[in-house]
Amino acid sequence: MKVLVTGGAGFIGSHLVDRLINDGFKVVVIDNLSSGKKKNLNPKAKFYKLDICSPKLADVFKKEKFDYVFHLAAQINLRKSVEDPIASANTNIKGSLNLLECSKMFNINKFIFTSTGGAIYGDANIVPTPESYTEEPLSPYGVEKLSVDKYLNYYYQVFGLKYNSLRLGNVYGPRQNSKGEAGVVSIFCENMVNGKSPVIYGSGRKTRDFVYVTDIVNAQVLAMKSKKIGVFNIGTGKETNINTIFKLLNKSFDNKYKAKHDLEKAGEQKRSCLNNSKAKKDLKWKPVVRLDDGLVETVKWFKNEE
Repeated sequence: MKVLVTGGAGFIGSHLVDRLINDGFKVVVIDNLSSGKKKNLNPKAKFYKLDICSPKLADVFKKEKFDYVFHLAAQINLRKSVEDPIASANTNIKGSLNLLECSKMFNINKFIFTSTGGAIYGDANIVPTPESYTEEPLSPYGVEKLSVDKYLNYYYQVFGLKYNSLRLGNVYGPRQNSKGEAGVVSIFCENMVNGKSPVIYGSGRKTRDFVYVTDIVNAQVLAMKSKKIGVFNIGTGKETNINTIFKLLNKSFDNKYKAKHDLEKAGEQKRSCLNNSKAKKDLKWKPVVRLDDGLVETVKWFKNEE
């Protein structure tokens, strides 16, 4: 079986590539290296430095004859999407459509899309939030991800292209990029490894659903193998606030840091947590990495990187 992973030099993508190669798949990576890193690439994967918007994409599909497509390449910076919604939509919508057209043309078995939980549901009244909750994205990034979900359903209903869209919680783990718009775990780790106290914006009581990267990869592989179609939340179903994240990370640094607090950032969600019961039932997936253990592994990686 041959698999395409777009964004395979990125944080989640590179972990997925490692797992697929370990499981015996032939893997091709497409990445323009705008946020991915060459050092993340598995040497056993075939690599094309290419933008997903490129017309050359069809040539790669024709040559490689993929069985499955995992689509992770994206403009991942929510704030950039606010500053320049047209450029963001070009990558996240137009690039995804380019992939969908190629997948339709070359009869892909299944298309597995990496979407977002929090940015699609907004500040929900039901927490943990189920897939059936009204989608009300409050950023161009969230609108883009939701648009691709709708396009996926269209390509399935009209052309029979099977798909899963995985709406992820707050993913953390080794290889996460701490620069730019990144997860709070990686930003805190980077600061602490470099001897700086992390900054918590507001009271630190905002909650997120933190899920370890290998649990995400497991969900992606199960989705590929499943006959189920549609959208799935992939999170732990547990809320953890930012103060707790700081305290747990601080343990790995002998509790030597005192968090600094700054003004709350406008427009950020107060609570975000995903109901994962559909994924548990239909994909037979559940998170297995405890938050404490995942954070210890993440800190170890950041310490080795410095």
